[in-house]
Amino acid sequence: MRNRPAYGQSSVDNALLLLHILRDQGIVSVSQAAELLGVARSTAHRLLAMLVYRDFAVENDENKYVPGPSLYVAAVEHRPTGEYNTHLRPVMTRIATETGETVQLAVRTGRWVRFIATVESAQAIRVGDRRGVALPARLTAAGRAILAELSPPHLRSLYQTPGNDGEAGLSNPQWQRLGRELELTRHRGYAVNAGDTEEGLHAIGIAVRAADGSVGAALAVAGPATRLGEGRIAQIGAYLLTQADHLRLPAARPE
Repeated sequence: MRNRPAYGQSSVDNALLLLHILRDQGIVSVSQAAELLGVARSTAHRLLAMLVYRDFAVENDENKYVPGPSLYVAAVEHRPTGEYNTHLRPVMTRIATETGETVQLAVRTGRWVRFIATVESAQAIRVGDRRGVALPARLTAAGRAILAELSPPHLRSLYQTPGNDGEAGLSNPQWQRLGRELELTRHRGYAVNAGDTEEGLHAIGIAVRAADGSVGAALAVAGPATRLGEGRIAQIGAYLLTQADHLRLPAARPE
């Protein structure tokens, strides 16, 4: 049996307990959360809002909360994401400075990508820190850059088989659109997200390879659509291609 830590923070404990409730019940209202936690409705609402912000919950049309991607998207296995961050941070910082936009690093986990590192733009209006956020790979620039490297059989196994994460078993129009986006990505050498994940946000993504040529992550430059029109997207895409040799994952450490 584990005893409650003497130094435990009630707000942290309540947030963690709320995660368990969401996972086990599948849906919860503000009133239910307040009753189950023994807190005021305003407190429950703030806790749920923070879980939504960190992708652990999603508010539906009935103003109730259901599990978000961070509760069902798999972990990043044994990849040394901390080393990826440390190794690539200097070049990410340089790219952020030279493009004037936020730079994100992401890895794929199944049909999703999870953002693991960010260097924010210095501009007042910018894309913020997305660390920990999980988004459908097929809709993001980083995700498309990675998916474009997969074989057709691998893609079919990902997207045309049953699953419970909302991304499996794509409809025929969704599957065809994904095919067109990935073909464009292969042709250009970089991927584009023009408002597919968030209105008014555009991003350009490029695959990040290991020494053996395999793709283990992707880097994306993201900014407001007002600054990233077609011309600017093409400029940044071409620029990222010139940086490909500097975007290498660290060599694996010997066992």
